[in-house]
Amino acid sequence: MDGLVEFKTDDGAVVAVEAVEEVSGSRLVARGDGTVQAARTFEGALDGVRAAAESALRVFRDGSLKPDGVEIEFGVKLAAETGAFIAKGTAEGHLVVRLTWSPSAPSTPAVPSAPEAGAAS
Repeated sequence: MDGLVEFKTDDGAVVAVEAVEEVSGSRLVARGDGTVQAARTFEGALDGVRAAAESALRVFRDGSLKPDGVEIEFGVKLAAETGAFIAKGTAEGHLVVRLTWSPSAPSTPAVPSAPEAGAAS
């Protein structure tokens, strides 16, 4: 475990998350229990991930595929200074996209109307 980072929400609540070690030249100093105060709010840390999700949704919803549903899964890591970023998974970046289509309602074939009884032919 790299340590804990405490993010405050816009409401003032504290969210503690397991964080990754940043590879920058500077290093944050942790309290005695190993916890670091984040430089941004929790919501602020997730802004970039939200923007990435919105962009991905636009690409899949507005394209020619026209799916009924889009599910996007990001692996997200949180760091004290940089906030949230899309985590590297087994591939170069972790992003799973699922597109779904609902079967369209089966169309009922037109039934020819039967001639009324007693009608002249």
